[in-house]
Amino acid sequence: MNTGGFVASADERATRAGLAVLRSGGNAADAAIAANAVLAVTAPHLCGLGGDLFALVYSAGDVRSLVSAGSAGSRSDAAAMRAEGLTSMPLFDDLRPVTVPGCVDGLVALHARDGGLPLTESFAAAIDLAENGFAASAPLAEAVGRLPAPARDALPELAAQAVRAGAMVRRPGVARMLREVAASGRDAFYRGEFGAGLVAMPGSTITAADLVTSSAQWVTALRTRAWNVDLWVAPPPSQGYLFGASAVLADGLELPEPGDPQWAHLLIECATATGFDRPQVLFDGADGDALLATAAERGRLVDQGRASSRRLLGAQGDTTYLCVKDADGMAVSLIQSNASGLGVRIAEPSTQINLHNRGLGFNLIEGHPAELRPGRRPPHTLVPAMATDGDGLRAVFGTMGGDAQPQILLQLAARLFHQGEHPQAAIDAGRWAIRAASGFDTWTADRVQVAVEGNAPGDWAAGLAARGHHVAITPPLNSAFGHAMGIARLPDGSWAAGADPRAMIGSAGRTD
Repeated sequence: MNTGGFVASADERATRAGLAVLRSGGNAADAAIAANAVLAVTAPHLCGLGGDLFALVYSAGDVRSLVSAGSAGSRSDAAAMRAEGLTSMPLFDDLRPVTVPGCVDGLVALHARDGGLPLTESFAAAIDLAENGFAASAPLAEAVGRLPAPARDALPELAAQAVRAGAMVRRPGVARMLREVAASGRDAFYRGEFGAGLVAMPGSTITAADLVTSSAQWVTALRTRAWNVDLWVAPPPSQGYLFGASAVLADGLELPEPGDPQWAHLLIECATATGFDRPQVLFDGADGDALLATAAERGRLVDQGRASSRRLLGAQGDTTYLCVKDADGMAVSLIQSNASGLGVRIAEPSTQINLHNRGLGFNLIEGHPAELRPGRRPPHTLVPAMATDGDGLRAVFGTMGGDAQPQILLQLAARLFHQGEHPQAAIDAGRWAIRAASGFDTWTADRVQVAVEGNAPGDWAAGLAARGHHVAITPPLNSAFGHAMGIARLPDGSWAAGADPRAMIGSAGRTD
């Protein structure tokens, strides 16, 4: 059944831009580019042209994976950082976690392979917002308002304008870069104004030579099967294998209804059984199929009665996810990120594009496969997802959420494919997430909590505590539990979309 096109994103302005492109004759790739370009303007606290991008594209029965994650700069030096006494990557106010930003390369590659409209049309809404101004969202104003004084000095454009929700913000440098990329391609960004400014910044590890080659790669997506659907994710350096493997384990269990705390307990057990060794096994060049197969064999580690004693995954991180399906059946699952909020809290001076800190995925352990090294990509939290079945595309979905993305996806998949829930109901439902002191030390934390949303089923907290979990109850519909979006085929063959209320200004829409 053809029910037109759908777009779901964390900002209604991005959703509108994507729908407008679909209505003007563009396809799902064009609409995804348009929506992401708007988010790069209006949501610098989540993503931007200074971040990385991962996507899955479904077309004519085929799923392709786009990995556009940049590498560490040629001047990266883990030994020098160890000599300073550092034991982990810095997060903020330091350019060393800034790898080559992959976003623009990803958008250009997606357009080159699957786009149908000129980039000038797909970028039009974003350029208009950047040049003529947009109202700061409450989340953006809050993120800027929390910045300490040194970071405000390093992000002057945002600090001066995003002073409160509704304040007018203009980003002329972003508009300039979008215009130039549309006219002249990726070199206008990487070998032009932005690239020159990035290389010249004191403390930058990136050289002009690092920016010559595109970061975007079309690679084979990872596939596994659970709940009568094929689940697709990006391969390493993405942590997507954790979602696929945990879904396989969960599919082999007798899951009760989601209102039962046993439902949450079993999914937590599946997530920890697959993820406890992630720091040792996920790195640039890791064999994704081998990781998926190994993790999926860990059913013996699932304790159906008690919480297992393992180091677990965390829950924080700032990213944005969007999904699109067009009337002809093409779909795009796209996730784009600064890593932690406004990234390193430093902007390239000329364009005022804030820079990500995706290099936080590296470690500084000498000889470790994920050790910081020039030309290497860090392990990534980003996980775009799709599902297919014998009738073709079944769903396209994803979420922000840092380390917890596979956990959130597992809960969504169980609701969508095992329970048969509507995508909006699955997204609205209360969640659990495993967390430590921060979202970036959870792979090595000795003590973690299971956070339970206030809108989760009432018996979850007590039931999980009785099973040995350390439980913390949070306010309902908390953004720490991700901003999930989804488009799914319903049992009658029609399609529906859902957007996460946790995003506050997110929306889902359709073209007819």
